Amino acid sequence: MGDLSDRFEPAMLAAVARDQAPEFPWLSHALENCGAGTWESDVYVRYVSGRAANLPGAEWQFEKNVVLEHPDFGTVVVDVLTAHRLGGLEFLSRIQA
Repeated sequence: MGDLSDRFEPAMLAAVARDQAPEFPWLSHALENCGAGTWESDVYVRYVSGRAANLPGAEWQFEKNVVLEHPDFGTVVVDVLTAHRLGGLEFLSRIQA
């Protein structure tokens, strides 16, 4: 996957979330405790299965995106699911045109 997946810990985004998304006070705690996740590509790490996303009974029930700007990782889009769960993180600066 590349060097980011080898050195990234979601807790690295916690302070940025506290500063940039104070309207979501639970987000920094969720980032500190969500674990390594599964890297699906060089740009996306998933924490919840996207299988049957948003269908009744599916684990993935999307609520909103929160965009963070990290000094080292660039723009990071946090997929927030219902009940303040993290679905995944997308590192926009790693998308190749």
